[in-house]
Amino acid sequence: MSNETTEDERDRNGVPVLERMMEILSALELQSSGETIRSLSDQLSMPRSTVYRILNTLSSHNVVRRQADGTYALGTRLLSLASKVRADPALDLVSVAQAAMKRLAEASGEANKLSVRDNQAVVVVASVAGQGQYALNPAIGQSFPLHAGAASKMLLAHMQPDEITKFLLAPLQKYTPRTLTDPGELLSELQRIRDQGWACDRGEHGASVWAVAAPIATPSGQVIAALSIPYLAADEETDKNERLRDLVIGSALEISARIPET
Repeated sequence: MSNETTEDERDRNGVPVLERMMEILSALELQSSGETIRSLSDQLSMPRSTVYRILNTLSSHNVVRRQADGTYALGTRLLSLASKVRADPALDLVSVAQAAMKRLAEASGEANKLSVRDNQAVVVVASVAGQGQYALNPAIGQSFPLHAGAASKMLLAHMQPDEITKFLLAPLQKYTPRTLTDPGELLSELQRIRDQGWACDRGEHGASVWAVAAPIATPSGQVIAALSIPYLAADEETDKNERLRDLVIGSALEISARIPET
């Protein structure tokens, strides 16, 4: 089925202007530094006048904001809306994970974050700041691409095979020289992640940020989230990598064990 057919079906089954609005918000989600009207128009094959009108409306409600350089980014109203979202009482993952994440930060001296898949991106739903002098402080709500990063690759690896195939049909953005954008190489990496039970990132999304990640799974074995430790690394610190890997795997198993049957 072609993309054109898919878009036509969306227009028949939904409200076209809302579909366009969600496309714009999704594009802004993946580019936290902001996008121009021209870049959004080119990316989404959407008339600039349409992009402008939608952004102008969203801006009036603080859903997006116009920055000093003329680009548009997600606005603060989204934080208010997100705070009102009710978690599934049968599976409040953040509450389940919080204690183990705090212990992980204390044991590692580094930050850690809990990430879930959100359509074609990965979003941070919980984080604990690191204790060390150069430790990172991941932001809740921060979004990452599915193909770049330890947590992202972990979640991508456990998508359905047909979903992975469909995802790899689109061109993949190269964020650093280490970002995997070749479908064959990425498929091999995903198989390796499934086989070994953990993922690593040595500067795939940010050149100076490395990470290790492990899966969070339900009692039935379904991977629903990824726990990861992002950290600054300037050289090949093999001992540190292995220590953080073992710590994140142990904490992920602890969190998974506390997830109730559904």
